[in-house]
Amino acid sequence: MSFLTLDGLGKSFGTFSAVESISLSIGRGEFVSLLGPSGCGKTTTLQMVAGFVEPTRGRILLDGADITRERPEKRGMGIVFQSYALFAHMTVGDNVGFGLDMRNVTRGERAARIAEVLDMVRLTGLDKRYPRELSGGQRQRVAIARALAIRPRVLLLDEPMSNLDAKLREDMHVELRAIQKQLGITTILVTHDQVEAMTMSDRIAVMHGGHIVQIGSPFDAYEHPESVFASGFLGKTNVLRGTVEQLNDRCAVVRVGASVMKVPHGGRRFEGDVQLYVRPERVALTAAPDATLHGRVTTCLFLGNHWMLQIDTPLGVVRASLPNAGSPPPREGETVGVRWSDDAVRMLAENLTHG
Repeated sequence: MSFLTLDGLGKSFGTFSAVESISLSIGRGEFVSLLGPSGCGKTTTLQMVAGFVEPTRGRILLDGADITRERPEKRGMGIVFQSYALFAHMTVGDNVGFGLDMRNVTRGERAARIAEVLDMVRLTGLDKRYPRELSGGQRQRVAIARALAIRPRVLLLDEPMSNLDAKLREDMHVELRAIQKQLGITTILVTHDQVEAMTMSDRIAVMHGGHIVQIGSPFDAYEHPESVFASGFLGKTNVLRGTVEQLNDRCAVVRVGASVMKVPHGGRRFEGDVQLYVRPERVALTAAPDATLHGRVTTCLFLGNHWMLQIDTPLGVVRASLPNAGSPPPREGETVGVRWSDDAVRMLAENLTHG
C-alpha cells in the first residue's frame, strides 16, 4: 500500500516545464532514489514534496491525506541538504535540537532525543562542539541527526554526500542505509551518482527531461533498461548498432556489421534499426575460434579490483571489465578475441530516446 503518492505531479516555470506529469507510489519504510543528470527535474520534484516549491499540477498524498498545499513545517518531513545548512554559531547539540525548538518540545524530551540521534550517528560526546570543529563526514552526520530528531514521517535527502571524498561517501552509504532500515523511515534520495542510488535504494526512479523513464529495483534497472537513456546512464555499456533481419518466438536475428547475433527480445516486437547493449563485465576474452569478435587492445587501465580494456574491433571500440585475479591482462597492442552470451545483450529501438 502506498504511503507517499505523487499523482500527476508537475512544475512549470513560465513556458519551461521542469517536471512533467510524474506519478509515483512509495511504500511505508521504502527507500527510493530519484536518479538523473543535472536539469532532469529530480531536485524540483523533491522540493515539491518538501513544500518549498508549489506544484503547477497534480497532487501529493501522504498516508491518504492531500498535503499538496500544506506548509513545509506542517508536513512532518526531515530534510538533509547538499550543503548541510548547519548554523555556524550553534553547537552540534543546538543544531540537532533546532527543529525540536520550533515544535516546542519540552527540555527533558529535547535532551533525550538529541542524545538518541547523536548516538545513532556515532557523534556521542560532540554535542558541545561547533560545526567548524568537525570534519566533513561529522558535519554530514549532524545534518542527518537534525533531520531525524524530529522523528519525521518522510526523510528527504538532497545529494547529501556530494561534498564528501570517495571513501567517506562509500562508508556513509552503508551507515545511512543501516539507520534508515533500523528506523523503518520512508526515504527519498535525490542523486546523480548511480553507485549511490544502487547501493542504498529499494527502488530507483531514473529521470530524464522531467519524466520518470524507468523505475525498478537496482538490479532490474541495471540489467533490464527500458530506454536508450537509462541504459547509458546506469553504468558503462557497449553500444552496437544493428538491423533486425528476423524475429522469432524468443529472439531476434540481428545483423551487426558482418556479424549475425541472436538477441532475446523479451516479448517485445522489434523491426528495422536497433541498438544492442552489452555491459563491459559481460564481455570475456577468449582465444577460441568461436569468439564473437577479434580486435586489438588499445588501452588497459588498472582500477584495483579489475582491469578496464578498450579493444578496437571491426564494430568499433568494445570495453571489457576483467576481474583482477592476480595475473597481468593482455598488453596494449595485442590482438584478442572477445565473446559474450546471448542473454548478456539488451536490445532497444535505435530512435528511442526515453520512455
